Amino acid sequence: MDRRAGLSARLKLTLSYVGFLALAGALLLAVVWVFLLRYVPDNSQGLLGISPNRYLLVHTFAPAAAVAMAFLLVFGLVGGWVLAGRMLAPLTRIRDAARLAGDGSLSHRIRMPGRQDEFRELSDAFDSMLEQLESHVEEQRRFAANASHELRTPLAISRTLLDVAREDPTRDRDELVERLYVVNKRAIDLTEALLLLGRGDRGQFTRERVDLSLLAEEAAETLLPLAERRGITLDVTGGATRTEGSTELLLRMVTNLVQNAVVHNLPAGGTVTVHTEAYDSTSVLRVENTGPRLPPELVPTLTEAFRRGADRVRTDEHAGVGLGLAIVQSVVRAHDGTVELVPRPAGGLRVTVRLASTP
Repeated sequence: MDRRAGLSARLKLTLSYVGFLALAGALLLAVVWVFLLRYVPDNSQGLLGISPNRYLLVHTFAPAAAVAMAFLLVFGLVGGWVLAGRMLAPLTRIRDAARLAGDGSLSHRIRMPGRQDEFRELSDAFDSMLEQLESHVEEQRRFAANASHELRTPLAISRTLLDVAREDPTRDRDELVERLYVVNKRAIDLTEALLLLGRGDRGQFTRERVDLSLLAEEAAETLLPLAERRGITLDVTGGATRTEGSTELLLRMVTNLVQNAVVHNLPAGGTVTVHTEAYDSTSVLRVENTGPRLPPELVPTLTEAFRRGADRVRTDEHAGVGLGLAIVQSVVRAHDGTVELVPRPAGGLRVTVRLASTP
């Protein structure tokens, strides 16, 4: 935004110092005049011809007072300019850092030295903001690169299949259509997941009262055929657990958690337990499954978009797009909740979602 040029903050502070110093000097001279000179006789001969009178004192004091006032003004200008510069030096460092951030350099940090004061608190807050912004920008760049890669893969496969069909008219068209259908479905699923993830990050949804226990039962009913086909026992326990939010987004969150627990489980004989309960002001959804043991350092990365653990990658029809837990994290964050992932000692994962409860 363009503004007209004005006085700098340093010059304003300097003029303020000079003004206060001149005012203090003028008040001191006024006090001398009021409480001293007015009691001295005012005549040209002096008191008995030997004592100084007001006339002589004024003519002697006035030039010295003028010189003193001039010295105070000069001293105030020089000293005020230097002092204002020292006081505003931290703001100069913060300004330079802000300009670097505006030019795209988010790795720069102020790291203000010295003791804790207002400027140090401001610089520390600015450094913290830069750190979070850099992390967010890097995450968005990584997400965009991964999304582009994931979307390019099914499109490239589709193009290859079409090229083969065009070059070989005798090829079985039913097989081609089936493979194109599978690839296209994966691209659609990925696009819908990306849209849902963006919607959750923006927090643009209508809030209403939702019972997590009903959503858990609905998700379990939907995924029961998949669980039975894999020989996995799916149990839903707990009572009414009410919260406030988007029914669609919360249902997708629960469905993703249950599907993730079913898919990443033991080859046979595994279990998935979905439990809901409400405390004083917290609604809790807990999804726990059996499965292979997970390295502790792998668990924090599971909620990152397109991040798949080496032991959790699948090659069947439920391979997914790497956004299941990322969508869960996004939905929970949009509802001001928390997600906790804990590897089970015997293998598998325990995911606990905590949201604000409503009566």
